[in-house]
Amino acid sequence: MTVLRLARSELKRMTGGLLPKLTILALTMVPLLYGAVYLYANWDPYGNLDHIDAALVVEDAGAPASDGTRLQAGAKVADSLVDGNVFHWIPVATTEEADQGVSSGEYAFALKIPRDFSGNLVSPGSFDSASRAMLNVTTNDANNYLLSTIVDKLTTAVHSTVATEVGEETANQLLTGFGTIHAQMVKAADGAGQLADGVGRLRDGAAALHEGTAELSNGAGGLYAGQAKLRDGANELTDGAGQLSSGLSTLKDKTSTLPADSRNLAAGAAQVAAGNAQLNAKVQGVAAQLEAADQGLRTRVMESNNRLIAAGILTQEQADSILADFDATAGSSPMAAAKTGIQADAAQIQHLADGAASVSAGAAQLAAGTPALRDAVSQASSGADQLHTGAAALATGEQAALDTAGRLAEGASRVDAGAAQLVDGAGTAAGGSRTLADEISKGAGQVPNPDDAQKSNLSRVMADPVSVSNVSQAKAESYGAGLAPFFLTLALWIGIFMLVQAMRPITQRALASNAASWKIALGGWLPFLAVSAVQATLLTLVVNLALGLNPAHPVLMWLFMLAAAMAFSALIQGVVALLGSPGKLVVLILLVLQLVSSGGTFPWQTTPQPLHVVHEVLPMGYVVAGMRHLVYGGDLAMIAPTVLGLVGYTALGAAMSTLAVRRNKYWTLKTLKPEIAL
Repeated sequence: MTVLRLARSELKRMTGGLLPKLTILALTMVPLLYGAVYLYANWDPYGNLDHIDAALVVEDAGAPASDGTRLQAGAKVADSLVDGNVFHWIPVATTEEADQGVSSGEYAFALKIPRDFSGNLVSPGSFDSASRAMLNVTTNDANNYLLSTIVDKLTTAVHSTVATEVGEETANQLLTGFGTIHAQMVKAADGAGQLADGVGRLRDGAAALHEGTAELSNGAGGLYAGQAKLRDGANELTDGAGQLSSGLSTLKDKTSTLPADSRNLAAGAAQVAAGNAQLNAKVQGVAAQLEAADQGLRTRVMESNNRLIAAGILTQEQADSILADFDATAGSSPMAAAKTGIQADAAQIQHLADGAASVSAGAAQLAAGTPALRDAVSQASSGADQLHTGAAALATGEQAALDTAGRLAEGASRVDAGAAQLVDGAGTAAGGSRTLADEISKGAGQVPNPDDAQKSNLSRVMADPVSVSNVSQAKAESYGAGLAPFFLTLALWIGIFMLVQAMRPITQRALASNAASWKIALGGWLPFLAVSAVQATLLTLVVNLALGLNPAHPVLMWLFMLAAAMAFSALIQGVVALLGSPGKLVVLILLVLQLVSSGGTFPWQTTPQPLHVVHEVLPMGYVVAGMRHLVYGGDLAMIAPTVLGLVGYTALGAAMSTLAVRRNKYWTLKTLKPEIAL
């Protein structure tokens, strides 16, 4: 019995009547019912999120913006969500109503924008009250678990959008501040340059001042020396006035008896003539001394004025006024009167001397005039005393003036020293201010001064500094396309597994023949291969044409599906042939193990470590990986090794089937009456 005859015999048995034909047809459709229908239901779930009712609560009160307008960020976010139409947003008045709707299932979830949303967005403008703006989301996994994950992605996107917009505005304000700082630093640099120029002029003025103070110091020294001479002259005047006062006092004492003596004059004219001659000499000397004293005092006053004028203390007009006052005072002073009186007496005495003979005749008249002479002498003595007192006061004043001149000289010296320090300091300040102007100018050049276009670009970069350039080497066009490799592979395994419910892995007729074991095993497998090939072909056509999978390599995908059908059918047929009815349970267990370890949804590396071994040993994980490369357009280098691996799994299935044939050729009681039959 040949292999093809064995296979044709089993297929003929399965198509011998209407019901068997319907059974084969139904078994052929099993992968479509599982794989294609599941993919159809989940082909684009994200595109249908607008059928999900979501509560939207906007309580934002707004906040003043930096440009003077009122920021309504909450309303802007709400409008953006509604316009985006990702979900079916339903405006709800209060937070409590939205939460109640989520709890009851009326709303899938609720997004709530609190009252202080806009206020917190603009709060970074104040260092003391900066707060983060919040978007409150209420979900309920009792409504749907995966929906919470989708909502998290949505709120993350909203957060990123709002944060980028706010960050862009903040960055724009920051860059505007840089421009303002730049402009102010340019002004500061100009001001510092003007300051440097002014300090330079100050330095030049300080140098001129230093020269002037040096001259002032020298002049003050000369004034001090002249004032010392003036003081010495005043002291000499005091001494002379003292002597004059003493002489006049003596004269007064001497002439106190003159009236009485004049009465005796007539009695001794001869004696008077001789005495008058002596008296005339003395009186003439006194008159000369008074005249000399008067002229000497006026000369000293003129010399003092000249020195004070030279020292800059008095002007010429003030000196002339002082001299005029002195002349006026001297003309009406008692001393002047005394001088006049003495000169008159001198003339009379001269007259007495000239006319001694007439003295006797005028003795009576002389006796009458001597009281006046005595009074005049007394007045002269008083004037001399006043002259002495004034000269002493003048000497004291000159000493005070000398002290003042000394302090003036000392002060001028200190002013000169200060002016020298001012020159040095002004020079240092000039250099420092020029350095300051240069450094501020350099600093202004380093401070950014972006224009509007630059600020716009920099604001976008600063608000969102990291941009992800996603280069997809192989990309699924939809959610369903992403699941297709896994569910096509899974549907193919399930479809072949269903074949063993109606088809016999090895027929009893074939076992009773004398054909070789491998032929019987191959003949039992070929019907499974034929039906599974039809299953794979139909599944590929429906998914590609009806659902629009559009694989990158459609022909290679179909051939790869046939290779997977070959390996899966060989393994399933071999396991059930070898183990009998318990083998069906083993195939189901293998299905479950591959379902969780093949990495159809999450990467297989995320599964527990024991399942990694399952992934490495069983074929479904390799088939899923190969299908992804063929559907999405990935690297095809791994397809050939995977196909070789499938050939190896096919050989393993054939080996198990051959071993089953050898073992089942010998009938036992268990063969006639198995312990379990499924």
